[in-house]
Amino acid sequence: MEKKRSESWEWVKAIAIALLLAFVIRTFMFASVVVDGESMQPTLEPDDKLIVNKIGLQLSEPERFDIMVFHAPGGNDYIKRVIGLPGEEIEYKDDTLYVNQEPVAEPFLDEMKQRYEGEILTGDFTLEELPHALGPVVPEDSYFVMGDNRRRSKDSRDIGAVHKEDMIGGASLTFWPIRNIKITE
Repeated sequence: MEKKRSESWEWVKAIAIALLLAFVIRTFMFASVVVDGESMQPTLEPDDKLIVNKIGLQLSEPERFDIMVFHAPGGNDYIKRVIGLPGEEIEYKDDTLYVNQEPVAEPFLDEMKQRYEGEILTGDFTLEELPHALGPVVPEDSYFVMGDNRRRSKDSRDIGAVHKEDMIGGASLTFWPIRNIKITE
């Protein structure tokens, strides 16, 4: 009887430890999210399931063109690409990104530009012209983000800059559906 009770107690401890580890990993290290909508096409497709790396934000700052998940206004979480870093002047003119008045290539948009050949993908703007006038530069501790499908993306052009505190983590791996498995870039 004592042996059976001891074995049961070992199972209870093992399950409790497993649940605790799952909680710690999910809360502080990694999370999974589902892509909702077309705003990141063709990089991410609707209903793709992603692993979000929360640890990276504790170790370093987001970099230009990282794909980040963040809390957006209205209680939703968005997935967008970092375009502008704190203190940078961002402008789009003739479908070209300018950072601090220097043109910057966006190779991840090549497929979308082919799809809309001869048409403007990203309309002209400066940060000061947007509805959430940010001033001449991206605010301190904030990021300017945009979806890769510029024509169907609600992003910093609509919601303003994203504060670092609202960032959840970087999208690091697409794991479902199987045909879409890839390192997210």
